[in-house]
Amino acid sequence: MDIRYVSSDQDRQTNRILSEVAERAGREGIRLAGTVQPVGPDMPQQKCEIVLNLLPDGPIHNVSMDLGPGATGCRLDAGALEEAVIVVHDRLPMAQALVVNKFGKQEAAGRGLVEAIGRACAAGQPVLVGVSPEWRSAFLAFAGGTALPLEADADRVMDWLRAACRARAA
Repeated sequence: MDIRYVSSDQDRQTNRILSEVAERAGREGIRLAGTVQPVGPDMPQQKCEIVLNLLPDGPIHNVSMDLGPGATGCRLDAGALEEAVIVVHDRLPMAQALVVNKFGKQEAAGRGLVEAIGRACAAGQPVLVGVSPEWRSAFLAFAGGTALPLEADADRVMDWLRAACRARAA
């Protein structure tokens, strides 16, 4: 089992790194399943607008509820997240590795992409997870001491991903 995580204190840095890694992996022919939260001028910039790019080739899937003007909090649409999870599960058998944009509240409660992580680990697929500092201790408890950190640098993460996929194929 090879499970790694990226965590950054900089706002949206983990999303940028995972999105770049997924894009580069696709160009290099590395087949991924999972989710990334794209960052860019065409993507929502508000913290409460959560969209996921379902790997390897989309679609972009909105998993946030629109609470309307004046709302002071965010609301994840658990049903929309579960729809995304089903797509990830369907694509996982054809993938070389799994990328999960965020281990958060849903995953800490045993929902969200937890089962996909377990399936990938059981199949020997490398797993890459984005973890915010707020949820790092919950993720490490979930991983039971098996997850290792990666530097928050797309080149380093890509180097690990290539090596992990080669090792699995060997």
